Amino acid sequence: MPLATHHAAVAESHGKIYVFGGAAQTQVAGPNQFPIDNAWEYDPTLDSWKALAPMPTARMAAAATEVGGKIYVIGGASVHPGAKIVSLGPKVPHRSLKTNEVYDPAADKWETRMPMPTPRNHAAAGLVDGKIYVIGGRLASAYDSAGSNTDVVEVYDPVADTWGAAGLRMPTARSEMGWATYQNRIYIAGGEIDDHHLFGAVRAVESYDPAANRWTELPVMPTARHGVSVAAVGDRLYVIGGHLQGTSIGGAQADSDANDVLQLAGK
Repeated sequence: MPLATHHAAVAESHGKIYVFGGAAQTQVAGPNQFPIDNAWEYDPTLDSWKALAPMPTARMAAAATEVGGKIYVIGGASVHPGAKIVSLGPKVPHRSLKTNEVYDPAADKWETRMPMPTPRNHAAAGLVDGKIYVIGGRLASAYDSAGSNTDVVEVYDPVADTWGAAGLRMPTARSEMGWATYQNRIYIAGGEIDDHHLFGAVRAVESYDPAANRWTELPVMPTARHGVSVAAVGDRLYVIGGHLQGTSIGGAQADSDANDVLQLAGK
């Protein structure tokens, strides 16, 4: 990558990979939670990166989804409106965002769309029948120690530019989970939880069927993890990597190289 970045939003469109925002270092040895507005296109065929028009809003921990050739970047976390961009932290004033900005790769242009009703970061986003479902995530702060997880599910219609409640909340309120869409169902795996009783990673795997407005609890992961990478390939759900504890507890020694596979039931 041209710029070392974490907590970026990523989406694929027409065989190219798009990377939006995230957090980076302000200097070589400086803080690395600085929200950025950078946008990049990666061409796997040419093995090349290209800088794109920057996002209107610098942010980290947003979710990106492609619909009809355009990419919607929703939510995230950043400083308060009008404030100077600084490195975020649990004690640094900042907020979750309801921002909904759409990027047109053909025109290299951004537009602002209707904001999400519930501002949040570290959420999942799945596309079913042309509509974007934003699931769970973290309220208020970008940090578990200062924010709160949510189980809210909201749906966005890009054609009508309208939001609504999906109707049924996620069974396990969490953030920093992995997700993938398979046969019109959205699968959520792993994540992070923080309440009065515990602070740690989650084993739960759940799927949401928007047509039936129904959640299904699936076999849990062998190892609880958050920050996982998830993909549906064929009829299998791959859950890769992540961290074995909440946030960065345990440091690099608690990072996981696990690659778990769940066999999915076809239609």
